[in-house]
Amino acid sequence: MTNKIAFVLGILIVALISADLLLNHGNSVVFLSKKFLDMTEWMAFWR
Repeated sequence: MTNKIAFVLGILIVALISADLLLNHGNSVVFLSKKFLDMTEWMAFWR
């Protein structure tokens, strides 16, 4: 991955999280964080 691609992806992620915080009060970030934690617990179970 080049520096340019990494920079663009970083800016895109920050923009999407900012938009969620402004428009949806962060509900999507919380939902995705909870689902990610559930997935990691599920993967740890099968390890």
